Amino acid sequence: MIILDAVCYAFIAVVFIQVVYFLFIFGNFAFLKLKKPTSKNIAVSVIICAKNEAENLKTFIPSIINQDYPDFEIVLINDSSHDDTLDIIEAFAKNHHNIKIVDVKSIEAFWGNKKYALTLGIKASKNDYLLFTDADCKPASKHWIKEMTAHFSNKKSIVLGYGGYSKIKYSFLNKLIRFETVMTAVQYFSFAKIGVPYMGVGRNLAYTKNEFFNANGFIKHIKVRSGDDDLFINQVANSKNTAISFSNNSFTYSVPKTRFTDWFKQKRRHVSTANLYKSKHKIVLGLFYLTNILFWVLATILFSFHFNWIIVLSLFLLRLSIQYLIIGMSSKKLKELDILFLLPILEITLIISQFVIFINNLVSKPNFWK
Repeated sequence: MIILDAVCYAFIAVVFIQVVYFLFIFGNFAFLKLKKPTSKNIAVSVIICAKNEAENLKTFIPSIINQDYPDFEIVLINDSSHDDTLDIIEAFAKNHHNIKIVDVKSIEAFWGNKKYALTLGIKASKNDYLLFTDADCKPASKHWIKEMTAHFSNKKSIVLGYGGYSKIKYSFLNKLIRFETVMTAVQYFSFAKIGVPYMGVGRNLAYTKNEFFNANGFIKHIKVRSGDDDLFINQVANSKNTAISFSNNSFTYSVPKTRFTDWFKQKRRHVSTANLYKSKHKIVLGLFYLTNILFWVLATILFSFHFNWIIVLSLFLLRLSIQYLIIGMSSKKLKELDILFLLPILEITLIISQFVIFINNLVSKPNFWK
């Protein structure tokens, strides 16, 4: 009984912490009203790094070329591809004067390192404002460049956007991928809004060339194969220089993985950078993930023993209700409402997957970007 008392008190504390996170941190994004900034029409370099992406480039580059924006170049980086990527890039460049090619040859010191290829692309770009996406990404509208760059100002030199994934009907994995993407976006948008930006996603991210060179580029984590987006933003972003863009026209959509093993491998690479975040970010993120796990574990124990079930059930439903409210409002903003129907199942599956990924990364480190 003493042990169950302790478990119950721990559960109360966990629910309290979770409610604080959802209401007072994530609520900053969920309840945020969209305000459209004035278009700047500044000269922009759209930078896309491609490694063995011939088919995706054929499909998605036209959506970049056809952007409704007065002054932009497209910097296409061929990162030592062994398929027809370079041929496809050259074909596009032949027909469009605003496409610049950067052909990166593999060298031993930086083999397989996307940051090296990106650095060469940034150096080759002619404009001071840089907008990044991936070769398998498609902007949600022809106003993507305009919507993202409108957030730049004299003070704001970093813009965090939303990079979602295309929907696949009747696929649980697809819903899991999109749920994880929404949860990640809710967190980095919310923390940025309260003045604690800690990451962005390379599928939809913008910053100035000055920001890049003032930080000496990726030099602080050049030996880490991943992290050209989140580690860089973790290094340079602060409460004054970071803006967020979440209008529907500013979204990008990527091709999602269709096999669990491929997604698992991708997430191993993404998660591997988290231990290099600033200490304060690791603490606040770690506390949320820990209490998230404990919520389900402790609730399961208490329900199994029918211990103080009225109090436990009330707290359980309170936390779930607040989660549905915050994630529901956020999902509506991000056009991902269908994930709500399976929210508890998706959350539990994601928790288990993240734990397994954590254990795997302890045993062996992923050291590739493609």
